[in-house]
Amino acid sequence: MSINQQKLDTLVGRLIGEISAGYGGVMVGLGDKLGLYKAMAGAGPLSSQEVARRSGCAERYVREWLNSQVAGGCIDYHSKSRTYELTQEQAAVLADDLSPVFLPHAWQIVASMWADEPKTVAAFKSGNGVSWGEHDERLFCGIGAFYRNAYSANLVKEWLPMLSGVTDKLERGAKVADIGCGHGHSTVLMAKAFPESRFWGFDAHEESIEVARRVAQAAGVEDRVIFEVEKADTYARRGYDLVCFFDCLHDMGRPIEATRYAATAMAEDGTLMLIEPFAGDRVEDNINPVGRLYYAGSTTMCCAHAISENGTHVLGAQAGPNQLEAILKSAGLGTVRRAVETPFNLIIEARW
Repeated sequence: MSINQQKLDTLVGRLIGEISAGYGGVMVGLGDKLGLYKAMAGAGPLSSQEVARRSGCAERYVREWLNSQVAGGCIDYHSKSRTYELTQEQAAVLADDLSPVFLPHAWQIVASMWADEPKTVAAFKSGNGVSWGEHDERLFCGIGAFYRNAYSANLVKEWLPMLSGVTDKLERGAKVADIGCGHGHSTVLMAKAFPESRFWGFDAHEESIEVARRVAQAAGVEDRVIFEVEKADTYARRGYDLVCFFDCLHDMGRPIEATRYAATAMAEDGTLMLIEPFAGDRVEDNINPVGRLYYAGSTTMCCAHAISENGTHVLGAQAGPNQLEAILKSAGLGTVRRAVETPFNLIIEARW
């Protein structure tokens, strides 16, 4: 068969763009770690010498880095004055680490995926899993920081109020369990917003729990938050008013058992809140940049961990609402509804 030159050129052009973006991610990581974006934020047009002085870096490296940022559209360039400027919009994405659209930490996840490539190759060949704790440490920091900002923007103001009666309980004083809490950002956000309530965060990864305890202490909520190293079916049943799974159920090899255990750990009128990556129920529903991102992460992390547990399911990060709702109903939860969704998340409420 003859090659369609137009299709070939289109594919090659797209992949050259992908390679350029990969290089660009390295530059974003450097800009974040070296404080280059922060040095430029709110300062207006700056010369490369001024950026170097503000950041404490060598000018010749800074100049080349700046030009890479201009070429990628991350920084503006003023040709007449030969100066560089980080606009307010660019700063929100690249310099303000509390912004809901701050993205540099996401490239730490990509870096971990490259570092773990030999493990992924071996897993493809053998069919064995790769557990969460086996990954490069940049994965944990990247995931924690990336999701922290998304939860900060939405959890207290948008998601919890969409659950029936949950906010009122939290304001009066409730018991909350955060399953698979990781670095504890989701737990701490709720604890800061609802000082009358008490919170428990559980994760099987000991190093993440150690970080979570430091996060709680830094936020001044250690008096009402307890973090413990526990699996999704071993933590203490305390009659929780709210049990949360933040972007973790699809990683578990036994999701029905995990949600069934959560149901038995809840109060009679308790609520289970499931936050999962946004997805449609069919592959063709997920042919978009977000779907591509989630499928890729799922290949190296989510499916890999579920397989490592030798369980009943390998849901993956694009399980879709129908499959997730079926899991919850199989666990014995009779009332299941999609409370809200964003371009990145599905938020599902479940009760007895």
